[in-house]
Amino acid sequence: MSTSPDNQLAANDSRWNDLAGRVLAGEKLTVEQGLAVLRCGDEELLDLLAAAYRVRFAHFGKQVRLNFLMNAKSGRCGENCGYCSQSAISKAEIEKYDLLNAEEILEGARLAAERKASTYCTVISGRRPSGRELEIIEDIIPRIKARHDLKVCLSPGLLSPEEARRLKACGVDRINHNLNTSRRFYPTVCTSHSYQDRLDTLRAVREARMEICCGGIAGMGETDDDLVELALQLGELAVEAVPLNFLQPIAGTPLEQCGNLTPVRCLKILCLFRFANPTGELRIAAGREMHLGPLQPLGLYPANSIFVGDYLTTKGQPPAEDYRMIEALGFEIAAEG
Repeated sequence: MSTSPDNQLAANDSRWNDLAGRVLAGEKLTVEQGLAVLRCGDEELLDLLAAAYRVRFAHFGKQVRLNFLMNAKSGRCGENCGYCSQSAISKAEIEKYDLLNAEEILEGARLAAERKASTYCTVISGRRPSGRELEIIEDIIPRIKARHDLKVCLSPGLLSPEEARRLKACGVDRINHNLNTSRRFYPTVCTSHSYQDRLDTLRAVREARMEICCGGIAGMGETDDDLVELALQLGELAVEAVPLNFLQPIAGTPLEQCGNLTPVRCLKILCLFRFANPTGELRIAAGREMHLGPLQPLGLYPANSIFVGDYLTTKGQPPAEDYRMIEALGFEIAAEG
C-alpha cells in the first residue's frame, strides 16, 4: 500500500522533530543523521527548518547577533588558498594594503557599535602575524574596549601558544580560525599549510582560554561526507561561534568556476551545522546575499548570527535591509555578544 502525501509529510515532520529532541537531550549528531539532513527531499525543507529552529530557540531565543567585519590588512598573503582573493596565487583585482593604523581600526570599532553589532571582527591577511603587527594589536585592543562595549574577535592566521597568550592578555575575546572543510578535502584547496596546522592553532587558542570562532566554506566542490565531517569536527571542538560561508566564486581565483549551490541546498547545510553545533553561535557569513537570495530570512531559523555590512573583499547588503529582515521575522538584535 502506498503512503499518502499527507501521511508522508507527517512522517517527515516526526523524523526531524525527533532529531531535534535527541539533540536537545544532549545526543551527538551521527554521520548517518548528518547525511540524511543534506539528502532529504525538498518537500521536507519546512519540517527540517522547524526542527532546527527548536534547537536554535532553546539556546538563543529570538535573538540575532550582529557582527561587523574589518579587513585590517588586505592581500599580499603568501598562502595558496584557492578560494581566497587575497592569496599568493590569486589574480583577483582587489585593494591591497598593510595593517591599518590605530585610528582606522578604532573607526571600524565605532562603525561596529553604530551598526548595532555586538562583536567587532578584525582580519589580518597573511600566514601569521609579524612581531610588529602583534605589538600594534596589543596596543589597540585595550583602546577599543575602553571606548566601546564590544566583543573583539581577531583573525590573525596561524598562532603559537605564546602568541595566543599575548592576545588573551591584551583583551582579545575570541579568535577566528576556520577549518574551512574536511581533513580529506583540505589539500584540494590549500597546500601551503596543513589541516593539522589549523587544528594546532585552535588548540593554542583554547589553551590560552579564548573563545574559538571556527567554520567553513560550502560550495568548493566538497562532498556531503566532507560537510558532515566538518560539522561534526566543530561539534567535537565545542567552538563558540561557527561562521558558515557559501563560496562566492571570485574571478582570478582557482575556484572561480565553482558554483553548484542553490538556496534550498544552503538551508539544508545550515540545518546540518545547527544540529551538529546546538549551542554554537551559527553565523551566515559570506555568500549569504548571493546564494540564499530571497530565502535569506529562512536562514535565520537555524542560524542566529549574521555580518552586518561588507565582507573581506566582497560587498554585503545595506545594514537597513538586515534590520528590516530581522524585524519582519519577529526577532530582535542581541545587545551582547
